[in-house]
Amino acid sequence: MTDERGNHGREPALNGDGDARSEPAGLRPAAARTWRATRPPRPLRVHAFEPFSEAHGPGTRAVLWLQGCTLGCPGCSVPETHPRRGHRVGVDEMFAQFAVLDGWIEGVTITGGEPLQQRRPVLRLLARLRAETSLPVILSTGYTWDEVVRMPGAAALLDRVDALLAGRYERGLRLDRGLRGSSNRTVHLFTDRYTPEDLGAARDAEPAGRADGPEFS
Repeated sequence: MTDERGNHGREPALNGDGDARSEPAGLRPAAARTWRATRPPRPLRVHAFEPFSEAHGPGTRAVLWLQGCTLGCPGCSVPETHPRRGHRVGVDEMFAQFAVLDGWIEGVTITGGEPLQQRRPVLRLLARLRAETSLPVILSTGYTWDEVVRMPGAAALLDRVDALLAGRYERGLRLDRGLRGSSNRTVHLFTDRYTPEDLGAARDAEPAGRADGPEFS
């Protein structure tokens, strides 16, 4: 059929009486559907992994250094961990590296770089470590305690670690022993697995107010 402008269009189907008929409902084109692709789980960006370390907490520990940090603490001892590169390692693959060490090491230390700039994969890794191994976890972050507790997922994070070291490194407050690095950084304990002395922190006469664990400086 040609309209008055000379355009060709589809002629309507006719019924037995010569009238235009509509297509049965079952034959009408289905409404367009929107398919949303599921993103694969985000991997960890890893700088290095040491399965047997004597220098990053009590006993022999597996240490994971994550890659990427924007905090820029002057005098940081590992500036090579700052750029956003590193090895892409799936959470399940990284967990397997820890799981085979369960029973052979005292615990796990996760540091950086800045672990909390990779919160989603770190939380997934911590969940598996807590549920499927007996390994206690120390996590070291450059964020302050007040910053940590305001982060999305903070409650889950604090439920999955045994100890948290928090705060920027301050070169002028450098410590020669312990894990803190500088005296302004705080130690937060969430289980009885460790003491402040284990992590190189002096015990306060009265522990600071408890949010999800006592604070020591």
